[in-house]
Amino acid sequence: MGTPEKLVGAPDRLVGTPWSADPYSDALVTGQGPLFLRRNDGWLLPLEVERWCARADAVDLAVLGRCEGAVLDVGCGPGRLVAELAGRGRTALGIDVSEAAVAHTVRFGGQALRRSVFEPLPGEGRWGTALLLDGNVGIGGDPAALLRRISQLLATSGLLIAETLPDMDVDERVSVRIVRAADPRSAVGPAFPWARLGSPALLRYAERAGWRPDGQWTAGGRSFVALRNRRNRSRSSAAEPPNRTAVISSQRARKPSPERPVADR
Repeated sequence: MGTPEKLVGAPDRLVGTPWSADPYSDALVTGQGPLFLRRNDGWLLPLEVERWCARADAVDLAVLGRCEGAVLDVGCGPGRLVAELAGRGRTALGIDVSEAAVAHTVRFGGQALRRSVFEPLPGEGRWGTALLLDGNVGIGGDPAALLRRISQLLATSGLLIAETLPDMDVDERVSVRIVRAADPRSAVGPAFPWARLGSPALLRYAERAGWRPDGQWTAGGRSFVALRNRRNRSRSSAAEPPNRTAVISSQRARKPSPERPVADR
């Protein structure tokens, strides 16, 4: 893997992606919804913009209290978790494909990169904890592929904390669009793949991928699963450690210039 500075060009490929669409960017700027993911059949998933743009709440703080080592927040959104960790003096980096999300994270006091989880990242194979909260277990619409990628990013025995659908055994891959309101004419940008998982489904994927369960809990109407990475590491790995210097230099190189569904409709 190259130095963080040499990877700066990678995020340019993200321009025009669904999460860069104006309704999402506008919502992060104002801190207000409503905003939804709309399935082709009209089903709506509300995006909790107000909560995401606020400071970390009690449920978030309990999750952060479980984090170990340097923390990578995958799909950090407006950055409440990264900012909270930074305020505690913890090494943390958020990644998100939305420029507005990265900018909000930096304003909150966190470090963030405009980057997809499937692109090269600083500190591959050295992160102590990865977070997939606020529905981000759905990223890419392929839970198995996402778990494989997170395993590559984490150190051996590293911790993944993922938020799942509460009290549901759901394993669904869908195609969605970002919409500003329930009106189907408000859809913008291309459809993109997403996944919805309950804890049982996530644990099934994790078992097949060699992860070790490390806990399950619910709080504030939200559901979480913790998993331990079992991936073996080669001594020849050239992964860069996620130290504070690497995180900060990556951000300087490109300083910016979810899941509780409603009833089917």
